[in-house]
Amino acid sequence: MTRLFQKNRVARRALTAAGAALTLSVGSFAAPLMAAALAPAPHTELVYVGTLQKQIGALRLDTSSGALTAIGPVASGPKSTWVSASPTLPVLYAVDDDSTKEGSITAYAVDRDNGSLGKINSVLTGGRGTTFLRVDPRSATVFGANYNSGSVSSVAINPDGSVGALVSTIEETGSGPNRRQASAHAHAVAIDPSGRYALVPDLGADRVFVYRFDRATHALAQDDTTRAHSYVAPPGSGPRHLEFGANGQFVYLLTELSAEVIVFRWDAAQGTLTQVQSLPISSDGFAGVKSGAEIALSHDGRFVYVENRGENSLVVYRVNPHTGELSLLQRVSSGGEKPWGFGIDATGKWLLVANQRSGKVTVFGIDTESGTLSDTGQAAELADPTSIAFVQ
Repeated sequence: MTRLFQKNRVARRALTAAGAALTLSVGSFAAPLMAAALAPAPHTELVYVGTLQKQIGALRLDTSSGALTAIGPVASGPKSTWVSASPTLPVLYAVDDDSTKEGSITAYAVDRDNGSLGKINSVLTGGRGTTFLRVDPRSATVFGANYNSGSVSSVAINPDGSVGALVSTIEETGSGPNRRQASAHAHAVAIDPSGRYALVPDLGADRVFVYRFDRATHALAQDDTTRAHSYVAPPGSGPRHLEFGANGQFVYLLTELSAEVIVFRWDAAQGTLTQVQSLPISSDGFAGVKSGAEIALSHDGRFVYVENRGENSLVVYRVNPHTGELSLLQRVSSGGEKPWGFGIDATGKWLLVANQRSGKVTVFGIDTESGTLSDTGQAAELADPTSIAFVQ
């Protein structure tokens, strides 16, 4: 059922006003902000790290060498396990993943000189445990997947990058055989290249739900047709994250509980998924607890990168551009324990891994010709890192 909400009444702060406050302490965290002493160097990107510690950490990546410089904690308060950057503005969005209350999305102004953040505003999502964000720049919409309530929300983005009205929330029901599947658990959202549909992998319901999306109104909707087009995953597989291929014809789904990559052909005219391949990401003979964590494509779409949390590893696949099918290219250690999330920087040359249990963000070099990864030896210590976002 879709619930429409009136315009959020949270007072908006102008981006310029937020920028003036960037030199102040953000929130009430104990660690000092170290950013002011670090002047930006050429060929660098800011790296923001979501954590389980109710704070956001910041690093600076030298894109010529892969070297990391620690900036420090730059925001605190919400349980910001997921962070996502605006592709056009110096604005960072972060979730509040506290399952005991209604979730929210907060917009922060980014100071590109020193990496500090200034809170602009926030909006409630209408769901609990907001655990994932996706920004659709063409419609100026940010989407939140609300894990604990099994729902997905769409929020308008204002021209200055602040969050506007909560437009829609769709809540699902469903369950699976695993103890973690007692109810629906929306885990991510992706917009198809046509802009007409949203796909939502649900770990609890063993489904990939298909919703209609209206870019003009920012609204998600569901009807009998889209409900019938939802993909029914194998029982106990636990769909987690998915990505569209470079040409929009294929979709790559990572399951968490069964640790598989499932490849689909996407029909944008009908809004349907047709399975073409399923691959285990675990190595042969692995007898531990399986866990898929993150999936991404190289910038040119020729390679798929997968985070295998069960084995503390990264798996690289080559994409067949004609069929969408994947072939195994490489397995490599994630450089730490319990990799939770990763991100590829704007140059496409560096992949940063958030190893949550070992408290380390590790830098891997990407060979853009072969697609293979190499551990650079560069890393930064940060408590409980879970997600990565880049701001140039």
